[in-house]
Amino acid sequence: MKRPIHFEILTDDPEAAGAFYAAVLDWEVSSWAGAEYWLLKTGEEGTAGIDGAIMGQQFPQAVINTVEVESLAETLQKVEAAGGKLVHGPNEVPGEGMHAYCADPQGILFGLMEPK
Repeated sequence: MKRPIHFEILTDDPEAAGAFYAAVLDWEVSSWAGAEYWLLKTGEEGTAGIDGAIMGQQFPQAVINTVEVESLAETLQKVEAAGGKLVHGPNEVPGEGMHAYCADPQGILFGLMEPK
């Protein structure tokens, strides 16, 4: 069974969104290696929950959940066999692994991550 490991909030104003979540939920917001991608630390290591990020509105969905998989290539084959499709990627996330965005048969986006 695969579980979500990361979420992304997509917005036209990532900096304002980061300030909002920091003020309301006490999340720690930090820029990732100078990219247009802001990491969200939502809790302490070892506690329930997952961390996430804020990025620009690159897709028409407001939130995308990413699930960890053992083999990205095998899982992408399963996505297509089940009626889904690859939307973007696969791409290497430096120091983390390989990532791809997919859509289920209803068009709902989700991410897949094969850790390094």
